[in-house]
Amino acid sequence: MALYDLVRDLPLVVERYELEGHEYPARADFLRKTTVIRLSGAGEEGLGEDVTYDGALQAAQQERGPVLPLVGEWTIESFSTHLGTVELFPEAPERHDFEDYRRWAFESAALDLALRQAERSLGDVVGRTPRPVTFVASGGLGDPPSTGRLRSFLAAHPTLRFKLDARPDWTDAIFEELRELGCVDSIDLKGQYSGTVVDNPPDPALYRRVLDAFPDAWIEDPALTDETLPILEPHADRVTWDAPIHAVADIEALRWPPRTVNVKPSRFGSIERLFAAYDYCEAHGIGAYGGGQWELSIGRGHIQLLAALFHPDTPNDVAPGGYNAPQPSPDLPASPMPITARATGFLAV
Repeated sequence: MALYDLVRDLPLVVERYELEGHEYPARADFLRKTTVIRLSGAGEEGLGEDVTYDGALQAAQQERGPVLPLVGEWTIESFSTHLGTVELFPEAPERHDFEDYRRWAFESAALDLALRQAERSLGDVVGRTPRPVTFVASGGLGDPPSTGRLRSFLAAHPTLRFKLDARPDWTDAIFEELRELGCVDSIDLKGQYSGTVVDNPPDPALYRRVLDAFPDAWIEDPALTDETLPILEPHADRVTWDAPIHAVADIEALRWPPRTVNVKPSRFGSIERLFAAYDYCEAHGIGAYGGGQWELSIGRGHIQLLAALFHPDTPNDVAPGGYNAPQPSPDLPASPMPITARATGFLAV
């Protein structure tokens, strides 16, 4: 049975909802803002997190308050269908993926609420037990690039692995240090972004240096151009994808059949599209790993639980929030990280 068929008919009662703002000074130039969605009904509460990358849009949503027509008796399927007809933004955002991010917040909250009302956990419904999650710490090396922060985390957590954002300003010394440390599981080239603060235009020289320096690492989201394709083609079996993946059709459309892909729940928007991707990957022998979106609250628990249920042994970019801090805390959990699900709902304890 398809995964979505296991949850689509779950009854759902929504009596009201509330919005709760969160923020975190991620960098000097980046105040991360998210919004937690709290759906309530039948004495229970379901939670989701809107990870839209625009602080003004988050603030506007919180100021408007709970104005969307969500009250009623639904199933997961009918609620999702209804969401597809609701204008989640007063005006269409410039980035289409923001629609998916906000929709996922409401769909994940609905799934949490429906499961709590049914007194069941997600693992129970899909027939899977959460397993300890392997994770990587992700991010860049700063400006100018330095391995200082990375080394401080390794000093506190010697077995930690990393997913790093490669940039053209990485020096020969940086490459040599990273090779000596031997802690890199994947390199994100961010070549699939356009019009964002993380755009990384295709640089054939950088691609060649990355491929040579990290022969065993996954290579995520390269840009495919006439100049980069000849460099990437011999390494196609370790190229993975993140930003382009919003549905099964996007996996099918990839230039090379992937060995693994980044399945970020919020990129899919709906539970149906996400679960279809899990089914497709399993049926076609494609690996999956989870990814984060700078979740500040309950959304991080969602991606950790999904990783624990569907792909616990891959380099999941779902590390606890403390791994985003400037300096490590000695009490951070190590990888693999045990995940304990709540007795009911779509949440980890």
